[in-house]
Amino acid sequence: MKDLSQATANIGKFQDSHVTADGQDRASVALSNPETLWFNTGTLCNIECANCYIFSSPSNDALAYISADEVQIYLDQIEERNWPVKEIGFTGGEPFMNPQMINMTRLALARGYRVLILTNAMAPMMRKTVQAGLSQLNSDFPNQMVIRVSLDHFDSDVHDAERGAGSFAKTLLGMQWLQENGFSMAVAGRSQWGDSDADSRVGYAALFTEHEFSIDAYNPGQTVLFPEMDAAVEVPEITTACWGILDKSPNDVMCSSSRMVVKRKGASSPTVLACTLLPYSLEFELGQTLAEAERDVHLNHAHCAKFCVLGGASCSA
Repeated sequence: MKDLSQATANIGKFQDSHVTADGQDRASVALSNPETLWFNTGTLCNIECANCYIFSSPSNDALAYISADEVQIYLDQIEERNWPVKEIGFTGGEPFMNPQMINMTRLALARGYRVLILTNAMAPMMRKTVQAGLSQLNSDFPNQMVIRVSLDHFDSDVHDAERGAGSFAKTLLGMQWLQENGFSMAVAGRSQWGDSDADSRVGYAALFTEHEFSIDAYNPGQTVLFPEMDAAVEVPEITTACWGILDKSPNDVMCSSSRMVVKRKGASSPTVLACTLLPYSLEFELGQTLAEAERDVHLNHAHCAKFCVLGGASCSA
């Protein structure tokens, strides 16, 4: 799946893994502290957003449903490799469309990991069987699981323009169920509509107060505002000199502390990627095992610059 808009916006850039377009050494990031292992549960989703970075939809099964048995294999590998993982993340697509989602979550919780689930909190999560499964998990493993709800904007019209008419109201219903049933909840918003960070947080704070949601709009861990990920926007390449110029460390970048497991459609087994944001770029596919995934990641994509280095964002909690 080729991203033609990036090729247009960044002509000549991001062509060589080791060297930038102007001949400088490209920055790379070592896996210095693997704290989060992500599992993509599959790209199928109950809705199709206007600007989904992973192109999730009711028909896109490019990333197949991962199974509980496959998740178990990687949980075993964490221990075999002695990775200091604290958190297991599940993302999609819509994770609650995967029929083994509750079982996969239980496997991770039973090992003592914190679990972070990214969801739109709409119809798949609100099925009675899923609600019952989640409630049992929350009872069996109190304070160990966070449900992060995708609420792109605090204004319903702006949110619905991205996710479809009526989606804001449906998501709020899901959030109300989570709140009423004692779940730890967070929100993921987006900053692409021109609101300042401060204004966005004021807007979310008013929404949370109105609905009595126990979410702190001013805590970046509870209300995550992701920077714009538009591959059509020109961005600078990140060189080794940029760390000093930007006063940043490679250890601040998401791929220093996380990896993501996906299963491609038709594949016999899953594979490990460097990043949650680049599921279709084969350059960022590191191998089928965590041992293979321990190698350095060269920041050879516009998202590396825009989202992680310059935007300072991370998908983890």
